[in-house]
Amino acid sequence: MKQRPFDQSDVFAFLANPATHGLREPVTRIDTHGAAVFLAGGDVYKIKRAVRFPFMDYSTLDKRRWACERELAVNRANAPDLYLGAVPISQDGSVLRFGGGGTIIEWAVHMRRFDENRTLDRLAGRNELDLAIIAKLAGVAAASHRRAPAASGKHAVKDLQHQLEETLVSLEAEPGIFAAQAVAGLRHAMEHAFACGEPLLLEREKKGQVRRCHGDLHLRNIVLIEDQPVLFDAIEFDETIATCDVLYDLAFLLMDLWRRGLHRHANLLLNRYLWICDDIEVQLKGLSLLPLFLSLRAAIRAKVAVLRPAGAEDQTREARHYLEAACALLAPRRLDLVAIGGLSGTGKSSLAAALAGSIGRAPGAVHLRSDIERKRLFDVQEFDRLPEEAYRPETTARVYQRLRDLAATALDAGQSVVIDAVHLRPEERTVVAEIASRSKAHFTGLWLEAPVDRLIERVAKRKLDASDATAGVVSAQARQPTGVVDWCRVDASVPIETIARGVLAAL
Repeated sequence: MKQRPFDQSDVFAFLANPATHGLREPVTRIDTHGAAVFLAGGDVYKIKRAVRFPFMDYSTLDKRRWACERELAVNRANAPDLYLGAVPISQDGSVLRFGGGGTIIEWAVHMRRFDENRTLDRLAGRNELDLAIIAKLAGVAAASHRRAPAASGKHAVKDLQHQLEETLVSLEAEPGIFAAQAVAGLRHAMEHAFACGEPLLLEREKKGQVRRCHGDLHLRNIVLIEDQPVLFDAIEFDETIATCDVLYDLAFLLMDLWRRGLHRHANLLLNRYLWICDDIEVQLKGLSLLPLFLSLRAAIRAKVAVLRPAGAEDQTREARHYLEAACALLAPRRLDLVAIGGLSGTGKSSLAAALAGSIGRAPGAVHLRSDIERKRLFDVQEFDRLPEEAYRPETTARVYQRLRDLAATALDAGQSVVIDAVHLRPEERTVVAEIASRSKAHFTGLWLEAPVDRLIERVAKRKLDASDATAGVVSAQARQPTGVVDWCRVDASVPIETIARGVLAAL
């Protein structure tokens, strides 16, 4: 239950007064369930609310000071230029001031102000969150996880189970907001998913996949500064919440994008994260936990929405929306393997990217691309060109086997897959279909074709693409026999989005 808050009105009035900051223009105040934030000119002052929840305790001045200092420590790795210090607010008689000189009555986190209209939630609200930003964000998230210290032996699995139980109890305590039947169904599904996933959770913790993460990684806590996503406002109040599986950390962001209907964005984020990470097999196996992770993140947002300051617009509607998402994210979906073949330049990768977000369970299908796996095999960056020997038949055979192995791992984890590769030889097409059969996945084979001169023109115009194909490569492919192609033939000369709509309708 929430404790009655300590009266902080004098401090809030002090920070809301433009004269406090030597300003004439108004100070903007933003309230959350755990903080009051004051935007004053080029500065930001964040006050911890004197509240106590089951998961957060700011009820004393000492605890609020500790939380301010801890917020600085945990955020400077991701946002070193934003966090300036922990500032005391003191009182001398009736006068309040920053710093000492009286009795310290409050502490504030002092930050450098950024353009609050550039947080990713606001960009999404204005339909300005483009896929290029998401591609950069995947790199930022992966780097944050790579940097974060591993935390094996911290009992993170038990802590996750406690979060799950505490969240369900909180939802059950609000029958006027959440339908009892829906919450009961969610409890059953979550407890079953946790029981099934517990051995893998423990295995991942032993393998270093539990780290001291951001912990609150959603769009509102990411801002675009000089065209780069910057993570801020990481969890500081509870190490057990922030110490979690890296996929659980990423799941908050995936869930936020998915719930907003940005399915292609969520899918791109997951796939670019997988392309960048050092241990793709480990993460693909971990995808079996993703429905639980996504659902729990949505359920926590439902719980938090109820705790926001009274009078917040559409509070109940938002909370119910999150509960609906939590239930839907655990619902089973058909398992699909879609293989896309065709000569270089037919648009295989573009079509795969257009399809993947709409195939299978959230956040869509794993996109496996021969060009990416070939670069990974030679340990080079995505846009680095490989020498001709990297395309010898024996190397291509290794790449294709790698694609099939990764596809089988993802399918076994319950995540649908889209593979894009030339698949020129009949046996290559046969073997990939057998992967689907062994995994009991629905198989669709798509063969893209267009006039060779059109394909040569396309590859000549490519920039910043993982493919190394040239006009000579296209011509050489066109001279090779393909055998009988029993996949669905698709005219690749029409726009990719048109092709994607037709394929999805057929699926």
